[in-house]
Amino acid sequence: MKMRYFEYRKARIEIIPMIDVMLFLLVFFVIVTLQMIPDAGVSLQLPTSSQSVDLPHPKITVNVLPDGTIQVKGQTMTDAQLVALFQASGDPSKVELTIATDKTTPFQKFMNVIDDARKAGVSDVGIAAQPASGS
Repeated sequence: MKMRYFEYRKARIEIIPMIDVMLFLLVFFVIVTLQMIPDAGVSLQLPTSSQSVDLPHPKITVNVLPDGTIQVKGQTMTDAQLVALFQASGDPSKVELTIATDKTTPFQKFMNVIDDARKAGVSDVGIAAQPASGS
């Protein structure tokens, strides 16, 4: 009788670990894709800046249209509604606000949004701008 150390076994593909890996990859790509969806906004001619940097995804984006209309997520708001929105979002000092306005919008309308943010206690305010060409 001949003794073998290793018995010959036919190779087989384990399907359970492969399913685990595929589900992990699927969940990973779904989460990454959801974070890449931009906040709903309007098409604006943003001013350019040679010092612009990419900001983290803002929590609230306020669009100021050329006619002075204020929009948040597609809804038109008044100054009082904007203050109420900031105050209703929990702790206003932790709200991340980005203001996007057209180049042709009167500066006073832009300042009204900043005033509304200050009234509500928002201190983290970013201004959307396009990077200057050539930088």
